Amino acid sequence: MKLLRIIPDDTKFPFMSFRRVSFPFSAALSVIAVLCFFFVSMNFGIDFTGGTLIEMQSKAGKTDIAQVRETASGLNVGEVEVQEFGEKGDVSIRFGLQPGASQQEREKAQQEAQARVRAAFEKDFDFRRVEVVGPRVSGELVQSGTLGVVLSIVGVLIYLWFRFEWEFAAGAVIATLHDLVLTIGFFAITQIEFNMTSIAAILTIVGYSLNDTVVVFDRIRELLRRYKKMPIDQLLDIAINSTLSRTIMTSVTTTLALLALVLFGGQVISSFSWAMIFGVVIGTYSSIFIAAPVLIYLGLKVGSEQAATAEVEAKPAPKRVRGAAAQRPAQ
Repeated sequence: MKLLRIIPDDTKFPFMSFRRVSFPFSAALSVIAVLCFFFVSMNFGIDFTGGTLIEMQSKAGKTDIAQVRETASGLNVGEVEVQEFGEKGDVSIRFGLQPGASQQEREKAQQEAQARVRAAFEKDFDFRRVEVVGPRVSGELVQSGTLGVVLSIVGVLIYLWFRFEWEFAAGAVIATLHDLVLTIGFFAITQIEFNMTSIAAILTIVGYSLNDTVVVFDRIRELLRRYKKMPIDQLLDIAINSTLSRTIMTSVTTTLALLALVLFGGQVISSFSWAMIFGVVIGTYSSIFIAAPVLIYLGLKVGSEQAATAEVEAKPAPKRVRGAAAQRPAQ
């Protein structure tokens, strides 16, 4: 049976020759992403800004979402987000914290806003969930989410430092930070809601990108033991080409699964799915055009002392010769 091969095994693409283009291109995208984060900002969900989430289910089984949106907009509760999810008339209504001079006034205004929403829809809908997130809780969520991302990167740096040389660890962290910055810029530009599932998507992107990068780095380390006089850019090209089929197939199959989540997963995980699709594309790009080429600028050399030491450790110990011949001195 003939196997399906999207990418041939004997490709010889000169990836390293593109580093003079990929680095400025990625730097420009990173600057744009940072500027969008500060000047455009992101569409934070109530997990981070605070507010009320109400989930309802239509008693009739079908929902006129336009009518629900029009009714909710006229309740004087501020900016309202109305979204339909599921297949049985499920609707979610989100609105922010109500203004007030003191904490008690704000809490009272929030309760009154919930009461107005309930009075407007209780005839046609069953209320399944009412959740209020205060500003203090949302601030803690921001801190916890940021701390989780930072600790994951630090842990990866320590792991790669022990498994590879410092150049590999630094290259992997640079590529990971590149992916994180562009993902944040993606949220800022598209204004996709950034909530706790988005934090989960970012952590998943970190794991995916690092897994792809480690596969390439492992092949580079293997070739460093085999070739001692080959130019470093040529060696990196061989390593990337030899893992290209695996990289592309993994990216394609993962993207197909994520497309299914986008099309059929509903609004609840929409931000997670779109962020993951973007992260898979960027992670594949960075493992080829960022993580590997940066090793050249970090000074990795073929035939280095680390590679020679690794090769010596990899060789099996010589077998002892038993008998009188082993004790006989050389003539």
